[in-house]
Amino acid sequence: MGIQSFDHLVLRVADLDAGIKTYRDTIGLELDRTDESEALGIKQAFFNLPGGGFIEIVAPIDSDSAVGKALESRGEGVHTIAFEVDDLNATCESLKAGGARLIGEGGPQVFVHPKSACGLLLQLSERA
Repeated sequence: MGIQSFDHLVLRVADLDAGIKTYRDTIGLELDRTDESEALGIKQAFFNLPGGGFIEIVAPIDSDSAVGKALESRGEGVHTIAFEVDDLNATCESLKAGGARLIGEGGPQVFVHPKSACGLLLQLSERA
């Protein structure tokens, strides 16, 4: 039970094109694809990492989205660290027993509230 591996890192930026330029042209990562989620109010860019995992860069299209609010209050930076777990339900129960506050329980992914993780939003999903 518990975390098995790193899955991906989500970075929030004010300008997606500038973020893409930084991670593609300056850092040297290969852009895999871009996308947009109206439901989440974000634009996204995905960069696969050598050895596995990926970096997702997100920028708000809606200032009232979670990313928009986080950008306003905390600025650009790390938004989410995502991990794969072997048993999501058992991991959630263990986290709650330890006092963690969870978001989205019962879904295909669960988040550990930043107040329970030293200021970081943690995403957990079950290993396929």
